Parts: sequence; C-alpha cells; structure tokens
Amino acid sequence: MGVDYYKILQVDKNATDDDLKKAYRKLAMKWHPDKNPTNKKQAEANFKQISEAYEVLSDSQKRAVYDQYGEEGLKGQVPPPNAGGPSGATYFQTGDGPNVFRFNPRNANDIFAEFFGGSSPFAGMGGGGGGMGGGPTMFSSGMFGDDMFSSFGEGRPMSSGPRKAPLIENRLPCKLEELYKGTTKKMKISREIADASGKTMPVEEILTINIKPGWKKGTKITFPEKGNEQPNVIPADLVFVIDEKPHTVFTRDGNDLVVTQRISLAEALSGYTASITTLDGRKLTIPINNVIHPSYEEVVPNEGMPIPKDPSKKGNLRIKFNIKFPARLTAEQKSGIKKLLG
Repeated sequence: MGVDYYKILQVDKNATDDDLKKAYRKLAMKWHPDKNPTNKKQAEANFKQISEAYEVLSDSQKRAVYDQYGEEGLKGQVPPPNAGGPSGATYFQTGDGPNVFRFNPRNANDIFAEFFGGSSPFAGMGGGGGGMGGGPTMFSSGMFGDDMFSSFGEGRPMSSGPRKAPLIENRLPCKLEELYKGTTKKMKISREIADASGKTMPVEEILTINIKPGWKKGTKITFPEKGNEQPNVIPADLVFVIDEKPHTVFTRDGNDLVVTQRISLAEALSGYTASITTLDGRKLTIPINNVIHPSYEEVVPNEGMPIPKDPSKKGNLRIKFNIKFPARLTAEQKSGIKKLLG
C-alpha cells in the first residue's frame, strides 16, 4: 500500500482547492522543523510528507494519476491521464510500451515559500501593512535564529538562484541478447521548452542510447538537463536505468551465464553431450565424461557475458543439471547398478 495523501492532509477525497490550502497552511505551520526544535527529525519527516501531499492533490493531473493508480503508480510507470505534459512532468516512450508518467516531489522548502509568498520565507510575512499581521512574525529571525532553513533540507537561501529540478529516472528494459552483443536504442521524449519570454511549448526529441556489450542491470545513462524548462528552474537530468528481461534459457550471474539441462540418470552415470545455442547464435557441443551428480557443474571458460571494460574477454558458461530419477527399478536394473558401482 502506498501513502494516503488525503489522510496526511486530513481531508476527504472530495476536498476542494480551498480545503487543501487550509489544511496545508495549518499543518505546515504546525510541523515546520523550526517550530519543533526538540523534535526536529520527526517534524522534518512530517513536513516533507505534508508538502508532497499538497503538491500532488493541488495539481489536477497529478491528483488524477494518484486517484487512479495510487502512490506507486504516481512514482512508477503508468499511462498519464492525457498526453498534454504539464509543467514538471516528463513522458517517455520506448519500443516496449506506451508513454509513462513519473513524479518527483519538489523541495518542501520551495513549496512552503511559494505558498506564503515571496522569494524568501521572511518576505511579506512580517509586520507593516500586509502579510500575516503587524508585529514580529512566527518565523522572524528574533524567534527562530538568523536562518530558519539553515539546518533543514538543502540549507540554502531561497534567493540563491535557480534550483535544479530533481532527476527523472526511467527503466530501460533490454533483452539478454542485446546486453550480450550490444545495441542502439532510440528513445522518444516529450518535454516543455521555454523561449526568451518564459513561455513554454511542447517539443519531441529522439535520444540515442548506445548499449555496450556486457552492460549490467542497474547501469545508468544520463542526459543532462533534458527535463522540462521552467522559469527559475534548471531542467532535470533524464536518467535511463538498464533493466534485464528474463531469458528462457540463460540466467546471468555477474559476468557468467548459467544454463540448466534436464538429463536422465543413465546419462548422468554413463556420459552426456550438452548442445547449447549461444546468445549470438553459435552452436556449442560439450561432451561431459564425468559422473554427473546433483550438485555437479560443468564450466566452459570464456563463453559467458562480455566484460564491459574489455569486451574481448568474457565470463564463464556454467552448465547445471536437473537429473531425472526413475520412479522404480527392475531387479535386473538394480543388479546392473550394483555391479557398476561395486
């Protein structure tokens, strides 16, 4: 089960924008870390959850994705409710499936500062004619130190310049054959770009990823600043993470390839020849003259996965065996086995 954003903000699922603002205002003021100096760690966690919940539920598209798919869908891979591409969202398309939506929570301090107005939490919140009323404010330096954010989050003043949007990750499923031989994948992305006036418009781009032989699951390919362009925000880096699709014959163990063959007891005792088709289509014939027991493993050097730093070298091919034992033996068979083993 994912996080219940409605429960965090203490609102029901029919909450209006005004309901969300009131709830956020109340809870953000209550749980801001600088208001809870004796319980700052828990306050930070609550404050971040409150901000994330408000960011999702106050945005119609994020809320629609969350209502349909929950937190896992919002932060994972699900089709977006429409193909428009709102500010802050990036859609990906690969040859393996449809566009997907990926949500990365913004910095809680930024949301707080924007909600209460001004480029700094102190701006517009003090005495005088506006803000939250005359006299010292709740977050004035006299009550909470010179910098209320100095020990929370990124510890930078809000006016320090454009912030870097959180990176956006997307899985890149690959067949084992592709990781063995190497391949090139074309990825189409849709994103927002801004002109000199700050006006944004949607564009599509094709990114080329050259997958090298031997790359492993978890390998990351980064395209700097290919996220959406927004005022006062440095676009996010797009990161594709290699994922390995299951193979029908081989499993991978580091740089080794492992295959399991089913043989009879007679073959295990009298000799067996393994026939294997490699990931690049070659036929291997491997005679095995040893007695094959349940934990026996035949190792064929240099027939595993290429080693990325030196593709001329490879790991091993390891052949394991699933021995089929007969349900019963005749007296003659028993006698023959006794003679063989005696």
